[in-house]
Amino acid sequence: MAWNTIHGNKREVGLMNTAKQEIRSLLDKLPDDCTFEDVQYHLYVVEKIRRGIQRAENEGTIPQEEVERRLGKWTLK
Repeated sequence: MAWNTIHGNKREVGLMNTAKQEIRSLLDKLPDDCTFEDVQYHLYVVEKIRRGIQRAENEGTIPQEEVERRLGKWTLK
């Protein structure tokens, strides 16, 4: 089974990793002097990104023009 994963700034399709493998990969990318708070923050961000990608795949996305139209109600002109 394939799924999308984030590596740096690019999105790649790879084989599904276990949570343990994902955490090891994340730890390898963090500096040696990172804090527990740094690790928690990055785990939080990775999970939010993963959920966002999954939601976009399941529910679809909104075209740029529609986003601009919706946000136009909230911005000053």
